[in-house]
Amino acid sequence: MLIQAFPQLENAKIVRFLRLFFRSPLYLGVIVAAVVCGEVFSVELAVFYFFLAVGMVALFLTEDTLAVLPIVACGYFTISPENSPAYHAESNIFTEPAFIVRFAFILIASFLLLVGRAVAILCEKPRRGYPRLAIGFLLLGLAYIAGGAFTPHYSVRTAVYGIVQLVSFLLPYLYFLCGVDWRSEDKDYLPMLFTIIGVGILLEIADMYSLPGVYREDGSVVRSALYTGWGVYNNIGCIMALCIPAPAYFAATRKNGWAYGMLSSVFLFGVALTQSRGSIIFGVATYLFTAIYVVAASKGTERWKNFGQYVAMMLLLVFLYYAFKEELTALFASLLEQEMNSSGRIEIYKNCFQIFLQNPVLGVGFYDTPGMAHSSVGSFLPPRAHNTYLQLLATGGCVAMAAYLFHRVQTLVLLLRHPSHEKMYVLLSIASLMMTSLLDCHFFNIGPGILYAVLLAYAEGMDRCARAERRLKKREQE
Repeated sequence: MLIQAFPQLENAKIVRFLRLFFRSPLYLGVIVAAVVCGEVFSVELAVFYFFLAVGMVALFLTEDTLAVLPIVACGYFTISPENSPAYHAESNIFTEPAFIVRFAFILIASFLLLVGRAVAILCEKPRRGYPRLAIGFLLLGLAYIAGGAFTPHYSVRTAVYGIVQLVSFLLPYLYFLCGVDWRSEDKDYLPMLFTIIGVGILLEIADMYSLPGVYREDGSVVRSALYTGWGVYNNIGCIMALCIPAPAYFAATRKNGWAYGMLSSVFLFGVALTQSRGSIIFGVATYLFTAIYVVAASKGTERWKNFGQYVAMMLLLVFLYYAFKEELTALFASLLEQEMNSSGRIEIYKNCFQIFLQNPVLGVGFYDTPGMAHSSVGSFLPPRAHNTYLQLLATGGCVAMAAYLFHRVQTLVLLLRHPSHEKMYVLLSIASLMMTSLLDCHFFNIGPGILYAVLLAYAEGMDRCARAERRLKKREQE
């Protein structure tokens, strides 16, 4: 915005330096490091002020909105265990009046900055292209809002929660699709961001094991004591699994990318450390899919290097199992004790299907759903089905399911038509989220919804670039 008002700043050294910095991996590392510091040392407010200051400079001096994307994508990982609303409802800082006032100021200032930058971009370049997934997102959001309508089950809370869900999907998607000039951006930007986020989440997972109550007297680990301020072990496992394809992208596209493949293997170990059964199962599936993709996509000696890395990781896993069997048994004791226990999911699934049979068109909305799992964070988050499809059927009926399937077809067409490394990376990441959401409620959580929207904005932005290149080549041939 400032450059448009004062064009002479365009060539200032400090402006050129900041523009390069905001597009560099170093900047991504700074943002993720701030997130980890906020989570580990319980300095959320200081980190939020830092984000506000960085966002203000970036939005005033850079060409587009790319610099705020990492803040939007991983800002919510800043909440610390000590201030978790779920575990410290009476002593966390989020209930203190002074914090509420300061946090409200940060939110309002951030909102005004983001809106102001968006308006400036639209005034400068009003034609930004048609957002291809917008209709699907809108229909899905409207189906959420209408869940249980025209029945005694409908409530204002369902409408409010549906609006929140719609906003968490649609606004980040539109903001970064239309606010970023993807033609001038590095294709590696988002995979690099999620690679660095994965490293940050690994550090937060390591910090979880220092929490009180994690270890029993015999030294074994209690997985129910593993949490952060922004989620329990299932939530953390989902995000860790979501990050597995990011370093694999570099393994497939870079020389000596096998080192990134090793990092992808480390991410899988991080998923295991969360002790989330669903995340482990589908994290392994995601890892196998990415390994197949990496070996198939790389060429020549790079293919053999990548293949050798995966074989080496498998042999290392076997060695660790036999060399540290007792230690591993103690580490995963409470996980092994679960065996085939569904933690009530089978009953929840049955209840959801019965609710759907009784209300097949529009369901019963998000809150009048007896027999589902209730959130421990206040009363805003509704009861969950721990399965995306059953949640859709119970809360929104056939209408919600039809809207979701329409949206899913749109995303698959986008990602499978004219495939590329960038699209394959997004496809694998989204597949990880969708698979883990078969046993949990991640797709209906706000944080993963923002990450999902960012991934799709990137995929569509890259698709626009590829289409422009194809048109240019076609004109040159003519």
